[in-house]
Order: sequence, then structure tokens, then C-alpha cells
Amino acid sequence: MWNRLPSDLLANIFSFLSPDSLARARTACRYWRNCANSYPLSTAASMVRHHQAWFVALPTRSRGLCCYLHNPNNDKWHVLSLAFQPHPTRPIALIGSLILSRPTDSTTLQLAISNPFTKEFRSLPMLKIARTNPAVGVVILGPAQNGPSLHFRVYVAGGMSEAPRGAATYEPTMEVYDSEDDEWRIVGPVPVEFAVRLTVWTPNESVYSKGLLYWMTSARAYSIMGFEIRSNKWQELSVHMADKLEFAALAQLNGRLTLVGGTSGGDACVWELDERHAWCLKEKMPVELTRRILGGKASWATTKCVRGDGAICLYRDLASGMAVWREVGERGRWEWFWVEGCCSIKGERVQNLPIKGVLIHPNLAPSCAFSKQG
Repeated sequence: MWNRLPSDLLANIFSFLSPDSLARARTACRYWRNCANSYPLSTAASMVRHHQAWFVALPTRSRGLCCYLHNPNNDKWHVLSLAFQPHPTRPIALIGSLILSRPTDSTTLQLAISNPFTKEFRSLPMLKIARTNPAVGVVILGPAQNGPSLHFRVYVAGGMSEAPRGAATYEPTMEVYDSEDDEWRIVGPVPVEFAVRLTVWTPNESVYSKGLLYWMTSARAYSIMGFEIRSNKWQELSVHMADKLEFAALAQLNGRLTLVGGTSGGDACVWELDERHAWCLKEKMPVELTRRILGGKASWATTKCVRGDGAICLYRDLASGMAVWREVGERGRWEWFWVEGCCSIKGERVQNLPIKGVLIHPNLAPSCAFSKQG
């Protein structure tokens, strides 16, 4: 009976499988593999609805081309080779199930996209202006016109560029890569004061909400810089308790800009920006999880935050464990969970490492985003 099911019906059944179960189903026969590859968009969308995102931990220092993954479906850690990549990379953002990253062995920005599950990698074209340490943001516009990919744009602002006589200067421009055109173009100026702050004090993570790209400065007191896509205008937002937060990160919940942060001797909290541009307390981390993630320390300074579809995760390094605030059920209810860190895999000890994490819904289908020439 199974080998006589129409492809679209079988693909719908596959969409309810977790990524690891789907990987096993794909090996059953050629028909099942072709079926799973033929409907990647519907399968990916269903995975987001039915399954939790995986936590992918990439070492921040060059220690071999591999990463570590936590599968929330069975609460197990796995190691995955990244030998298909030409060099170690640092993740910047997600584009659906693809990772946008930059090499760790180069100061000049060169962006690439990859899928660690299908071992696909592609460098994007070089920027119009060679930049060091600019701010990077991603906007997903929808499905691509042709093939099972997403139409997206990458925005790069600020950074240092070469000046006459071999000097360096802050670059007061923004340029954009469009995946449909596969090229960069300069879209407008960046105020010099914003270019400086985007370069010196801003990590690469960005959040897109209601037509604006936002970046959080990494220097206390924290502030937020926003770029309105349609008008090419810049603005600055204040951060709640900006001078008291020991760590701060941006996220998006239900389309609204969200702030995650922790104060010295206090709790980690989640605030939401309302229509009046006021920060409202949304959630507070339970005391027992606060104690576990701090590990006896009084400071949140080494805490990192990663957000994904339906989840916000706070962590420090590979072995320390993670506090996850996650959407459960279908009524928008959120709960806190603790995930043990990665200390061993299949009985073999794993060395503790500083990491950069992303929350991703694995997609096993090949993407046409890798067919373009970089």
C-alpha cells in the first residue's frame, strides 16, 4: 500500500516526522527519497508547526570543522562534521533552514550560506565595498520565484573600509544583497554616528519587525538602532534598564520587538515593546533555572541568548546547560525547560568549548539557493 500512495499524500505524512525520523524514512527506497525531496517547502513548514527547533552549537574558536546539535525530540546531543566547509565559520543569522555565516579567519567580511544537514555550502558574491566588522541583518520576503528556497535580502551597514594613503575609516553606507538578483547594491547613506556605533559596539545579530531592522549595541548602557527598510531612515530606541543589564539581546515574539536581559543579583526577564514604544514585562525566568544557568556565579555577563521560531534559549558554553522558554501546545502557552549541556556523546567525553548557538528546523531537502554561482 505504501508504495502506491500518491507523492503529495506521502509527503504530507512525511511532514509529521521529526527530522531524524524523516532521514531514516528517506533511506527506505528511491521512491520515498524522491518524494521527500519533491515537497521541501510544505515539509519545512509542517516541521515548524509540529516539531521543536534544534540547538546547533558552533565552536567560536577554530577546533576542527564540527558542530554539536541537541535534538529536542529525544533530548540527545550529536556531533556533526563540517568538513564540507572550506574554513571555520561563525553564524550570523538564519535564513529558513540555512545558516548565514562569515569566516573566522578573515577580518574582511565575506558571507556564505550553508546547510549542515545536507552538507551544502556557497559563498555569496563579494560586497561592493570591502568592510571590516559591519552590522549584518536579514529580511525574508517569502518563497523564491523558482525552486524550493526563500527570497531574502541581506543588509550590511557601517564597518571599516580603506581610506586614501592606506588608512581606514568608518564606512557611512549600507548595501543590500538580494537572493533573486544574486548581487549587491548600495542603497543609501548611514549617519556617521550610527556607522561608528554599528562598527564598534554592535554584534552581528539583528531582528526584523514591522518593516524595521534592529541591532542592539554591545556596550553598556545598551541602546537599539533601527533601520526602516521602506524609507531608508535610521532611528534609535532606548533599552529598559539599559545601565543595569549585564547582558541584553533582541528577539521577536508575535511580530513585536522583544528584549531579553539580566541584572546583577537579579533575574533574567523578557520585555515586549508595545504600541506606545514602552517596554512591558512579559516573563521572568524561574529562580531554580536562574541558579542553574549562573552556576554559582553572581553575574550574567557571560550569558548568551539565541531565539528561534517559538523559543528563546539562554546558555553560556557547551557543557553548562541551557534554560529554554518555549511555546507549547496550540494556545500560545509558553513554559520554561532545562536542557543539560553536552558533556559526552555515545559514551565519549566532549571537551567544554565556548560556542555560538542557533535554533534551526533541519531541512533535508536540497536547496536551489546553492545552484547559483558565487
